[in-house]
Amino acid sequence: MAPWHTRREVRISFSALLRVKDDDRHVLLHSPSRPGSFNPPGGVYKCFGPAAAVLEELGFRADRADPLADDMRSDLRGFLPASALPRFRRWFACGAYRESPAECLRRELAEELAESGVPHLAPDASRIAFRHLRSVDDGPHPVPGKPFRQLRRFEVYEPVVTGAEATRLCRSLAEAAADPAVPAVICATPAQILHGRSGTALIGAHAAYLIGDRRARPELPMVR
Repeated sequence: MAPWHTRREVRISFSALLRVKDDDRHVLLHSPSRPGSFNPPGGVYKCFGPAAAVLEELGFRADRADPLADDMRSDLRGFLPASALPRFRRWFACGAYRESPAECLRRELAEELAESGVPHLAPDASRIAFRHLRSVDDGPHPVPGKPFRQLRRFEVYEPVVTGAEATRLCRSLAEAAADPAVPAVICATPAQILHGRSGTALIGAHAAYLIGDRRARPELPMVR
C-alpha cells in the first residue's frame, strides 16, 4: 500500500497571530467561529486573484464553513493532495499572490476589533509594524473521525512598540480587557492559557503559541 503522503488529502490552514502583552498577561479576543472561546488576535492569510491558477495546479480545494463562508473567501484554508504539500510550502514561503504578515494582521485586527466592540482602536492598528517571534507547524497529524490529516502553520508576531499608535493600541486593549462592559476582550496569564480557562472563559489551544512552540490540548472545533 502506498504511504499516506502519496494517497491522502491534507487539510491546511496558514495563519498569523499577534501577541499583545500587558505585563505577564496576554490579550485574547472572543472567537465567533468558536463561540464562547477566546483566541489571540489574527487569523488565516488570504490570497489574491493570481493565486487561483497556482492553487488549482496544486489541487487545492477550499474549506468554507457555511455560517462564515463570506468571511472565509480567499482564505488559505482548505485541502491539498498530500503529495502537493511540499510545493505549496515553497509557494507560500516565496510570498507571491498572498497577504504579507502585516497585511493579514492589520485586516484581521480591523475586523476583530469591530466584532469585539472596540472599533475605535482600528485606526491605530492600521499604522503599526510587527516583529516576528516564531513560526510553528502543527502537524500533519490525524484528525479524529476524519479521513485526512491536518497541517496548521502559525506565525506569531508582536507589535513594534516604538510609536504612539502601537503604545496606545496595547494600552487600550489591556484597559478593554479589564472593563466588564467589553466582554469580548480578556487578558490571560501563561498558566491560564495552558490550563485552557480564564475564569469562565474558554481559551483556544493555539493561544499556547503566544508563549512557546507547543500546545497542551486539542483545538475546539469550528462552527459548521
